[in-house]
Amino acid sequence: PPAEKLTATRQAGGVRNIILNNPKKRNALSLSMLQSLQEDLLHDIKSKDLRVIIISAEGPIFCSGHDLKELSSEEDVKHHSKVFELCAEVMTLIQKLPVPVIAKVNGLATAAGCQLVASCDIAVASEKSQFATPGVNIGLFCSTPAVALGRSLPRKVALEMLFTGEPISAQEALMHGLVSKVVPEDKLEEETMKISHKICKSSKSVLALGKATFYRQMTQDLDTAYRMTAQVMVDNLTLRDGQEGIEAFIQKRKPVWSH
Repeated sequence: PPAEKLTATRQAGGVRNIILNNPKKRNALSLSMLQSLQEDLLHDIKSKDLRVIIISAEGPIFCSGHDLKELSSEEDVKHHSKVFELCAEVMTLIQKLPVPVIAKVNGLATAAGCQLVASCDIAVASEKSQFATPGVNIGLFCSTPAVALGRSLPRKVALEMLFTGEPISAQEALMHGLVSKVVPEDKLEEETMKISHKICKSSKSVLALGKATFYRQMTQDLDTAYRMTAQVMVDNLTLRDGQEGIEAFIQKRKPVWSH
């Protein structure tokens, strides 16, 4: 049978909002939730009309991480493996998509929920938001969330979160680089849309090239990264939007992106 749809989507003006929509279960990343999220991320991804994806959530909990019932001894090892494999697929998919993905966080993000925030390209959080990897407290170390966390935060900050399970505030998350901006709750929508609309003004093909290149060079040594990115900039100049933008700048006029 088809998995229950646990996300809701709406799209307008180039911006797709994917909403984790299971507040009764604290928006847990169950197998069904992960399948819904993956489906919504991939839907019509090459459309010219899609420029930005926002991931938000209903209720006071952004995302509580995995559904622990699915990780109990009621389920077999095969099921447990399936949950973690799909979760890793979704987290890596976010960075492989050709459009920027923004986490809009208004509440608590724990364990794999914290991993989801860390995996997004940009994260905007309300002042009341908190972030934690509390798995250690129930005997299940947050090893997969640690992959995203360790790539977003300084090592000692990530390890303190992982070893103690203690939450950090939105301001601490901002200071350490887990989120991009912290705003009052009543400004969260406005700030997230402001960033989204700014992104929508840029060329989709240029952004797609830039995003893919950014994540690729992050895994390389300095010399390799410069060689690779220099070639990408040469390639960027062959894109119609690259030439149009440069010509417009020289002539001090606004480029009109066709795609």
